[in-house]
Amino acid sequence: MSNIKDASLAPSGRKKIEWVRSFMPALTEIEKRFEKEQPFKGMRIAVSVHLEAKTANLGLVLAKGGAEVYLTGCNPLSTQDDVAAAVAEMGVQTFGKYGVSPEEYEELLVETLACHPHLIVDDGGDLINLLGGRCKEYADCLIGGCEETTTGIHRLKAREREGILPCPMMAVNDAKAKHYYDNKYGTGQSVWTAIMDTTNLIVAGKTVVIAGYGWCGKGAAMRAKGMGANVIVTEIDPFKALDATMDGFSIMPMDEAAKLGDIFVTVTGCKDVITGKHFKVMKDQAILTNAGHFDCEVDVAWLRDHAVKAEERRKNIIGYTLPDGRTLNVLGEGRLVNLACGMGHPAEIMDMSFAVQALSLRWLAAHKDSLEMKVYNVPDEIDDEIGWCKLAAMGLKIDVLTEEQKAYLSGWEA
Repeated sequence: MSNIKDASLAPSGRKKIEWVRSFMPALTEIEKRFEKEQPFKGMRIAVSVHLEAKTANLGLVLAKGGAEVYLTGCNPLSTQDDVAAAVAEMGVQTFGKYGVSPEEYEELLVETLACHPHLIVDDGGDLINLLGGRCKEYADCLIGGCEETTTGIHRLKAREREGILPCPMMAVNDAKAKHYYDNKYGTGQSVWTAIMDTTNLIVAGKTVVIAGYGWCGKGAAMRAKGMGANVIVTEIDPFKALDATMDGFSIMPMDEAAKLGDIFVTVTGCKDVITGKHFKVMKDQAILTNAGHFDCEVDVAWLRDHAVKAEERRKNIIGYTLPDGRTLNVLGEGRLVNLACGMGHPAEIMDMSFAVQALSLRWLAAHKDSLEMKVYNVPDEIDDEIGWCKLAAMGLKIDVLTEEQKAYLSGWEA
């Protein structure tokens, strides 16, 4: 039985789902194949991803493949109640509500896992964390699962090293179709769409500080530069710092960048990236945002503890006034800004990311008898299949190697 906020919101959510389905051709093609092949017949799949229209489409596609799908969110502020109502009405068991407490959020995850899933889709590792602890009894049918994001994969590999991985997992975030496309172009656009819509402020002429120059940081920095910002990058990796320098960005430690930034975007997957010592030197009216998965990159708790006043200045913006009179503005409570304050990645981007999820789940189901308790890379044939499918959907063609060229590249004789 679904657990949603308001079933009467379904018509609005259905429109959102129908809209994104028009712009997700790779998933549409996979849905047609799944309907014929029924790769998940008799299986239960638990999905914990940001619960909005693109995720709902993934749930519907998996259901067409024969699965009983149980859908929940992966962040208390990214669930869209109308979408949750709509996808529940469309036959997917749904457990998600916007704005719940951490305790209520966990209970929704537990309700989702109570189906005793055969396969899971995780985003940040919350399902795996429960299946390895509180919900161990729900792991009795587990075949394997997929992980959507960088932070989740870090945690999976740590579990693998310690021998406590609850099931075989696929590192979807490391697929070419995911990090080249989703992390760079999806994050790059959706972060700035959310910031601009929420603040109603210009980006051009401002100093933007991007913490982290992985694929997500590359995208966020690229789009900020394209809109006329002066971009500073902070890093801990010398080669990523050199990469950012070659791309035309300034490099410095956060201790220095904190004094200069007008807008801050953290995309590191780590904790305590911006802390009290940085808040103490920031400009009045600086804007603080996080585009990493968890809300620990910006130390919002420090601001709550030290501010003399905290007020909602606009929807999704809390202004924290410090004793010296400066106000620092935090978007989306320091949670994932593109979903806490926006609509997330564009549909065309998530088309590829969720195509990887769908085909990886099919691969896991097909190889269930030979899987080891480890983190798997997405097979190249899945990446290539999605790449060709997306090119065709966009009406694009590329060259193909001749047999002679293949022999030249693979041999040593030449």
